[in-house]
Amino acid sequence: MSGPDETGHPPGEFEQIARLYRPLTRGAPEALGLLDDAAVIPSRPGYDLVITKDALVEGVHVPWGEARDLVARKLLRTNLSDLAAKGAEPFGYFLAVAWPPDADFAVREAFARGLQVDGAAFDVSLLGGDTVSTSGPLSASLTLLGWTPQGQAVLRSGARPGDLVIVSGPIGDGGLGLAAVQGRLADQHGYLALRYRLPTPRLDLRDGLRRWATACADVSDGLIADAGHIAAASGVALRLDLARLPISPPAAAWLAPQPDKAAGLGRLASFGDDYELVLTAPPDAATALGLPVIGVVEAGAGVSVTFAGATVSVEAAGWTHP
Repeated sequence: MSGPDETGHPPGEFEQIARLYRPLTRGAPEALGLLDDAAVIPSRPGYDLVITKDALVEGVHVPWGEARDLVARKLLRTNLSDLAAKGAEPFGYFLAVAWPPDADFAVREAFARGLQVDGAAFDVSLLGGDTVSTSGPLSASLTLLGWTPQGQAVLRSGARPGDLVIVSGPIGDGGLGLAAVQGRLADQHGYLALRYRLPTPRLDLRDGLRRWATACADVSDGLIADAGHIAAASGVALRLDLARLPISPPAAAWLAPQPDKAAGLGRLASFGDDYELVLTAPPDAATALGLPVIGVVEAGAGVSVTFAGATVSVEAAGWTHP
């Protein structure tokens, strides 16, 4: 097969599919070698198919000029985080990419290489998709499929008064990581930038979620905002205690000089891009899960936030698109 021509222009669409994307199927028979305009997925008796879709636009979800392999890996990982929140096992994905005019073949190779790395790491294969051109920024969307045993998907709608609110790990690193990537925050060892660029979907919690969680969401928009999604879907109120918020050592270092600790913790809980999980579970399950408890579920509606027993007013609960 030929590479890019002397001008650096990529080869034709179908050669790109063969060279860049067919290897990403990892031989999955459902993908039909990417030789058809569809995939054929047999039913899996005793399981429910879980489907999620997220998009990524340069300059909105990732900084301008971000390395294309990192863009691809983040796109896959953020979708995997949605499956993690459902207690689902990843199966395969469909990809659509709109390339800007300056995307030469090397750029496209880097993007495919990122998907190859994480496809192997998370055991998930490309099943099909589309590539097009755009006069705007790099845009990509991914539709991800996964399986859960029938009736065991963890929804946002099952929280009950008396449940505890739990998070799977440190909160606030994503927002601080963006500031580090933009040069607005010192990040000596690169920990925060890595947490922003390559979040880890919490697929490791799948079995525990299916067994214990009554509701779950991934922390993409911000902890307070995503807790609010659970509250709305379940018809309950969630009360969060900022003093119990788990934070990383770099986040603690950022918080230390803040004049108002409650406001600082509120910002960490509103940043988003953490891709940890916020979940609810009965008190006995919280011990079994071994994860930090940060609040309680009560009768009512919405999310309230406290610190040292006092209610905290949070300027913005999280990220929303205009």
